[in-house]
Parts: sequence; C-alpha cells; structure tokens
Amino acid sequence: MSQSPYIFDVTADTFDRYVLENSFHKPVLVDFWADWCAPCKALMPVLAKLTEGYAGELLLAKVNCDEQAELTQRFGIRSLPTVVLFRDGQPVDGFAGAQPESAIRSMLEPHLALGDIPAEEDAPDLAGQAEALLEQADFQGAIALLQPAISEQPDDALLLLLARALAGDGQLDEAEAILPAVKDRDTHKGGLAATTAQITFLRQAAGFPARELLEARLAADAGDSEAQYQLAILDLARQQPEVALESLLSLFQRDRGYADNAPQKTLLQVFDLLGGEHPLTIRYRRRMYQALY
Repeated sequence: MSQSPYIFDVTADTFDRYVLENSFHKPVLVDFWADWCAPCKALMPVLAKLTEGYAGELLLAKVNCDEQAELTQRFGIRSLPTVVLFRDGQPVDGFAGAQPESAIRSMLEPHLALGDIPAEEDAPDLAGQAEALLEQADFQGAIALLQPAISEQPDDALLLLLARALAGDGQLDEAEAILPAVKDRDTHKGGLAATTAQITFLRQAAGFPARELLEARLAADAGDSEAQYQLAILDLARQQPEVALESLLSLFQRDRGYADNAPQKTLLQVFDLLGGEHPLTIRYRRRMYQALY
C-alpha cells in the first residue's frame, strides 16, 4: 500500500466506491498489474510520479490481477500492464504496456483542466531507472522501460542500455543489432566496447555449466584450469572485468598453456575491448608482462 493519499489499492468490494464514485469529482487512473509482470514494475514508478505531480487532481487505483480475478474479468483485461482512465463513472481512455512519461501525459491532457496540468520540471531519469533494473538483473523490466522511450526518440545512452538489457536477457542477436544505431561513437566508445565485450563473452559462455557447479569444482580442486577459465568468462559476461582479469592472470601464471594459451589470448582480447588507456588495461597488462618475462 502506498503512503500517498492519491494512490491506493482497490478490490472488487471497494472498486465502485473508490474508483467510480471518485471519478465524478476527478480523473482516476486504474493500473491493472501483477507481481510477476516485469513491465508492470517498470511502469509503476512512472505512474506514481505523475500522480504525485498532479497533487490531488488525479488519483491512481491499483488492481492486483492475481488477487482480483473478478475485476480482471469485469473489464476484459487481456494483457498486463493495462491502465484505464475513468471519468464520470466511465472508462474514457487508457493504454496497454509500459509507456514513457511523455506519452502518458499526452493521454491525460484532454481529460484534465489545463490549469491542473503541472509542468514537467525534469525529464524522467529513464537511464537511472534502467540502470537500477539492470543492477537487479531485471532485464525484461529494463527492456519494457526502454523500448517505448527509444521508439519515441532514439538516444545513444538509452540504446546502449537497451543493448545491455537484451544481452542480459539472452537476446544476443537483437542486442548486437542495436549497436550500429549509436551515432556518437566517440562519446560512447567505452560503452560500446563494454557492451560488445558482454555480447562476445555471453556467446562464449552459452554452453558452460552453471556457475555454482564451476565454483564447486574449483573449491574441490584449485588446479581445475577449465573451471577457473570458464568462471572468468562468466565474470566478463556479467561485466565484472576486474574480477575476471585477476582470475585470468592467476591462471596465466599457473597454467599458461591451458587450451592453446587461452588465458593470455583472453587477457589481450579484454585489453583491446577496454582500450589501451583504461586503468584496468594498464594495470593488468603490466602484470601480465612481468609474469611473462
């Protein structure tokens, strides 16, 4: 339950009173959602921000469709999220799927008095929201948030975030296809290199055993070069280059010739992807050559 007086949960028993009756006084958005629905979770903070911004001139009612099957059937909800706007006891507008804030504002404007529409003080921090979802490994949520915004107005930073989300979700071909759309390649050189590396190593790791099995193998036998190498590739796929470089360097020092010099070849590949001026490249290249000579 939200702490806001403008946002509340509704059930089949309270819907008519909280939604229909209130809609005779001010517009009421009804958000049909479910806990398992990643796009629903991506949309929730956008709806909450908008509702708070209208400072009481708009209400937001939330319907948990897993718990309120009667309401889902009553309004013929077929996909989630679905958002319906009520005025004067009737549904008057709405949309399905996660939408950017600007699109939702455009939908609301005809139903609110012009004086009630607050100015959009700051552009929605889509990049920050997407980064947070990626940190939580909620790749589908990030995709649902980013795709509508990019289709409305392409942005290099958002394109890179979408590529990362698609890669994390296993859609490697789709992720790779996005990269040529990044226009300012000099500004985003580091991001392009990191995302390319992520896709490269995700492809390589596709046939590896589960991480837990590899960790158990290495714990049982510290000399298991295959397990150590495959864990390093998994770390690279998860965009944890420092952890991976440390493991690869350790393997290079212990078993340099493993898999036709794979540790050294991969170290050099990571250096190329990070760029010669990257601090990790400088540090680990120096350590590699110290071990080599």
